[in-house]
Amino acid sequence: MNGGSLGQRGSYGSLLCDGKSSNNARKPSSKMLPVSSREKERVLLGITRCLGRRRFAMLLLVSLALLVFIWGSFTVTKETTSPTVRPTGSLHFDNIAKVSHRSTVCHYKVNSTLGHPCDKFSLPPPPPSGGRRIGPRPCPVCYISAEQARASMPCSSSASPVLHNLTYVVDENPVKTESHGGSDFGGYPSLKQRNDSFDIRESMTVHCGFVKGNRPGFQTGFDIDEADLMKLEDSHEVIVASAIFGNYDIIQQPQNISEAARKNVPFYMFIDKETEMYLKNSSALDSNMRIGLWRIIVVRNIPYTDARRNGKVPKLLLHRLLPNVRYSIWIDGKLQLVVDPYQVLERFLWQQNASFAISRHYRRFDVFEEAEANKAAGKYGNSSIDYQIEFYKKEGLSPYSKAKLPITSDVPEGCVIIREHIPITNLFTCLWFNEVDRFTARDQLSFSTVRDKMMAKVDWSINMFLDCERRNFVIQAYHKDLLDQMPPPVAPAIRHPPPLHRDSSSGRSSGKNSRRGRDRRSGSRQHRKAAAGIREKQAFL
Repeated sequence: MNGGSLGQRGSYGSLLCDGKSSNNARKPSSKMLPVSSREKERVLLGITRCLGRRRFAMLLLVSLALLVFIWGSFTVTKETTSPTVRPTGSLHFDNIAKVSHRSTVCHYKVNSTLGHPCDKFSLPPPPPSGGRRIGPRPCPVCYISAEQARASMPCSSSASPVLHNLTYVVDENPVKTESHGGSDFGGYPSLKQRNDSFDIRESMTVHCGFVKGNRPGFQTGFDIDEADLMKLEDSHEVIVASAIFGNYDIIQQPQNISEAARKNVPFYMFIDKETEMYLKNSSALDSNMRIGLWRIIVVRNIPYTDARRNGKVPKLLLHRLLPNVRYSIWIDGKLQLVVDPYQVLERFLWQQNASFAISRHYRRFDVFEEAEANKAAGKYGNSSIDYQIEFYKKEGLSPYSKAKLPITSDVPEGCVIIREHIPITNLFTCLWFNEVDRFTARDQLSFSTVRDKMMAKVDWSINMFLDCERRNFVIQAYHKDLLDQMPPPVAPAIRHPPPLHRDSSSGRSSGKNSRRGRDRRSGSRQHRKAAAGIREKQAFL
């Protein structure tokens, strides 16, 4: 019994694995040792087989890891040995064939294999209405770090659809041939020339200001000193520009600017003689013509009597004043930039694969409504606004509707322009300026007409982002004339408690000056309310 029992136990262990059975009877004492030896051999054989399988699996894993390592090393070597793009003299971005790029190191998009860090970012819901604060507000914007943004700058220019070579009209003696609009500075383009400029071709010559000379800023009107002109002709990847004419605004210093941007990004502020005199009298302007980060560029022989129209020259024709620049950020003189320029460009151009970006108006998206708002606010003569709108209506301008989608608005908030200087964007701002020169200086009225005429001809679009996003990276101040009209802030009144008249006998205050507890608490509450009202008034001012 015992021998049979042991034999069965042995077969459960290993014999079934070999496909054999044992029919021999075993004696309890004399055969115990051989059976135990055979069992050990079979156990060792099983272990060896298992180890063999694991060794093979481990060998396979090591081989795969080695292949991955070799492939990764090859990819890194291939990327690091790619040629670096270096500057080669002057940049002239109006001719695609002559473009050269000053990018010191070419990088691929940030986290291109894992997606952009801001891909999953979404705007939070707007704050509930009915609160104490009214009007437009900033909203959160997702930026990558300034270092990452600078590293993600594209190594090559964006494509300029159809248009590759853009040149400009030169006319030493422009003649006004039509009754309405235009200027010596703009060259009085005829209606036929205007219409032809919207027929986009590979090579074009258009009016674009500065018609009286081959070198913008030199004997063309809007003249700039030779030393400043040479500085403006330097090559730069990125610049920031602004202007104040007629002493209309107070210069705002940029904040939160990275060390790389402070070193590599020039900040140019264009001013006229009136503004220069004010800055000198206020001792704000140093001997190097700098105010903080801003390099001051004085403009002489300004072409218009209207300071706001003069401001449209650097705003829309910046590519003519700075011919060797890849990217520019324009901000109106009343704005303070509070986000690094590289982060702004990465967020609104490079991440969006766009070459031109401008924010929508925070409230209005229809040109007809914008025209009526301009008339109600006295921004320009009503008859001039009406003439411009009627002219556009005859050309086909219609109120904005959902049929225009994916275009989201016909009215920009034009105080910020973010652009890449390539022929198609240069053409857009030239034609936009020509409308401002021909009609009113209210550039918001002519924006959509130029955009839509160009988009009907070429596959090109503009990134119109939310105005609350614009308010995230620039802070808007009041114009100087409004600040001058505001009363100075009122210092809070300091109230001292009246002296206590104590009775000489009891040491208590006399009955005339004593107050009950309820009256004392009420007076304290009134004092706190008055002080809070003063603080709120000062905060508003």
